[in-house]
Amino acid sequence: MSKSFWLVSVACFALATPAVAQDAAPAQAAEDTATGDNDIIVTAQGRAQQLQDVPLAISAVSSETMQNSGANDIRQLNQVAPSLLVSSTGSEANGSVRIRGVGTVGDNPGLESSVAVFIDGVYRSRSGIGLNELGEVERVEVLRGPQGTLFGRNASAGLLNIVSKKPAFEFGATAEATYGNYDFWRLGGSVTGPISETLAARVDGVWVKRDGFYKDVVNGTRINDRDRYFVRGQLLFEPTSDLSFRLIGDYTKRDESCCAAVYLRAADNPLVGGLLDPAQNPIVRVLTAMGQNPASFTNDPYQRDVYVSPGRTYAGKTKDMGISGELNWNFGNARLTSITAYRDYSSNQASDTDYSQIDILYRAPGKSAYQRDFQTFSQELRLQGTAFDDKLDWLVGGYYANEKLKVTDNLKFGRDYGRFATCRIVSGSTLAAFFDASQSGCISAAGRAGLVATNAFGAATPLVLGAFDRLDGIRNVGDNDAIYRQKSENFAIFTHNIVHITDKIDFTAGLRWTTETKNFRANFNNNNTACLVQKQQLGSLLAVPALAATAGAIIGLSCQGNSSSELNGYNLSDRMKDDEFTGTAVLSYKPNSDMLFYASYSKGYKAGGFNLDRSALTTSTIFPFASASSGFNVANLRFDAEKVDAYEIGTKLSFGNFTFNVSAFRQDFSNFQLNTFNGTVFLVQNINGCSNLVGGSGADEDLSLATGTCAPGDVTYGVRSQGVELEASMTPAPYVRVNAGLTWARTKYRGDLVGRDTGAALDPALRVLPGNLMSNAPEIVTTGSFTWTPPIGDSGLSGLFYVDARMMGDYNTGSDLFPQKAQDGFALVNARVGLRGRDEKWAIELWAQNLFDKGYTQVGFNSPFQAGVTSAPFVDPQYPGGRQIFSAYLAEPRTYGVTVRGKF
Repeated sequence: MSKSFWLVSVACFALATPAVAQDAAPAQAAEDTATGDNDIIVTAQGRAQQLQDVPLAISAVSSETMQNSGANDIRQLNQVAPSLLVSSTGSEANGSVRIRGVGTVGDNPGLESSVAVFIDGVYRSRSGIGLNELGEVERVEVLRGPQGTLFGRNASAGLLNIVSKKPAFEFGATAEATYGNYDFWRLGGSVTGPISETLAARVDGVWVKRDGFYKDVVNGTRINDRDRYFVRGQLLFEPTSDLSFRLIGDYTKRDESCCAAVYLRAADNPLVGGLLDPAQNPIVRVLTAMGQNPASFTNDPYQRDVYVSPGRTYAGKTKDMGISGELNWNFGNARLTSITAYRDYSSNQASDTDYSQIDILYRAPGKSAYQRDFQTFSQELRLQGTAFDDKLDWLVGGYYANEKLKVTDNLKFGRDYGRFATCRIVSGSTLAAFFDASQSGCISAAGRAGLVATNAFGAATPLVLGAFDRLDGIRNVGDNDAIYRQKSENFAIFTHNIVHITDKIDFTAGLRWTTETKNFRANFNNNNTACLVQKQQLGSLLAVPALAATAGAIIGLSCQGNSSSELNGYNLSDRMKDDEFTGTAVLSYKPNSDMLFYASYSKGYKAGGFNLDRSALTTSTIFPFASASSGFNVANLRFDAEKVDAYEIGTKLSFGNFTFNVSAFRQDFSNFQLNTFNGTVFLVQNINGCSNLVGGSGADEDLSLATGTCAPGDVTYGVRSQGVELEASMTPAPYVRVNAGLTWARTKYRGDLVGRDTGAALDPALRVLPGNLMSNAPEIVTTGSFTWTPPIGDSGLSGLFYVDARMMGDYNTGSDLFPQKAQDGFALVNARVGLRGRDEKWAIELWAQNLFDKGYTQVGFNSPFQAGVTSAPFVDPQYPGGRQIFSAYLAEPRTYGVTVRGKF
């Protein structure tokens, strides 16, 4: 990385911000008051405390900062929280949130989030739900490190708590209109006020529409657009000062196309090299011969032109709705809090699943798409108070959640799949001289005649050529409503207590016991009959050395991803249960009102589950088993609970208009849950380390599944995240606020890795992991902002000048860490200038997101099914398939516009 990047980073830390309000915390029954940025009252430990008095690593974003930074969902929080990274990939239904470099990767709904998302005290089933519009928000809090005691759901890496604005007993209303490039419209508003002396109401609403960033050159449409609305209604009942009840109902609907991807090219990453050269890579030769526009491999990907298969679409519909009630009741020296909630979330997503112009894989829109349905009921109870002359602040509670998940999949081979598969074999083998993409079996008429005349495959020649033709005929077949069901029940009891040893020393102890049960069922309906026929016809040839490779390739491509009618009538079921103790211990020392020192230990946990993808049912698609029951193993879908031990020391200092916080942390993850797409199937594996690897250190990088194992007694943690976080905030002059944040974190895998805690070997696709930094985990991140709101004479008007920046070091965007997916460090800048009326009754603002139009990759991945065989002249030592090509989900380009807002 360039020297100038680090100079800019250091300068930005000297000037800038993690958030306008740093160090806020989740408000679990809190009095949501904030008399100033450094005087925010929070309840990170279930009690109302000054934020600088909380011995935890917390950042928060106030409503003012969210407004200035343009944050309408959790993505824009990246700009103001250096330890946080939010990204979206193949579906916004399951975006990824990382804290300190750790998060859940990929779109598999079977994996829970390492970073939990709560909105008004209610757990949301997956973190991608936070990519919806949020409406009017009081603040968003980012808790760093495992949260295993107080909150309704365990989180192994951290937590986002979003607190909406509640009803007021005085009338008020807001209105906002925004217009920007890409024909972006956003209209929002709210109204609140009393219904009676004891009852107040509030309604918030948002409507958004925008053209897509990607242009589909083939079909003439736009992708990654916006078309959504959000409404939330609230009632607040306060009959006495000791009793309140808040009822919240919300509804979100989205009808959008997401998410397109482009090919990674050599000009942007030299390690891609000759992968896109038809002379060196037969996959590219096949794609172009079948009609792929060569410009898709050579054009600048940041032009955002994509080449979608004719007639295919990324259309998606999402609905998210729910209702919750929060009761707070003070009686005597105790306070009871109850939060009851029901959520219903559904996402229907079509896709051109291979991201190429050739129709290889697809999910059709409507009932033939990929459907996810979550229905969740949760109940939390907390009782807290004081004892022993206030020497003890005690809290006890319980939590119950019942979640029903249904996934309906209709992934099918496209109309070009069979021809593509046969051409893939022919172009990369000794048959390449007969390659003709226009002919059946991808073999020219003259070539076919020559193969028959010379009896090229011996007595099996008719059988092999017939198998090529059957493969060529596979099109528009696959899943027809394959259904996965998972029912999860979570029950927990917990306690969190603060002992005031002296007036300056506190000891905090928290403990939680969680039991979770998951019941899994799956039913399959697949009309790919060719898979079974090929196995029956060619199974005997697998034992013939001269024919085994060809027969295996034909069978494998006929049954790719375990797409087979053999699954029909074969119902899977399984059950798993976790019981886990988690907790925390914190010793804090506050010598005076301006200084706090603390040291803590915490143990976190994230439940195990099931990989909701049939491709993981068996590790081999070519084994000619006679029936599904003898070949598919439901145990292959399981993954174990993720656990973490975390240590932290820190200090918080306040000197007038200046605050400075620093924390140092170490977090060790065992059974880390990793989701990887290897180009053919989705792998969900636990990652552990080994202190004495069988076969010696480095054996985990071997391509053989027979090496890299570990005795169970030698299995240790597999991922370590350690580093230092700095935050600073000051107001050097009236109307000026300058904040800064820096995170240095080495979040990396151990040198010797194995899979589950039994010591099993990892899949060869993960052999690059040992000793390397995790994906999307740069070592250095700095954030900064500058806010100036000067009065304009005595007119009552004021100006606004706001700028924020985020600088990230180099990192790899792929969960398998293949070097072709590397991303160089970069800086992102947002800015906003405006004029505001007296008491900010009105405002007009000009704004820009990604001001300098920096193009970068969110996630790089193996282009589905688009890998050639390994042979001269091109062999990539970093990839066992040799000629895999890669695609990428790009981040948003520069956007800009004008916003007019008013309040009454």
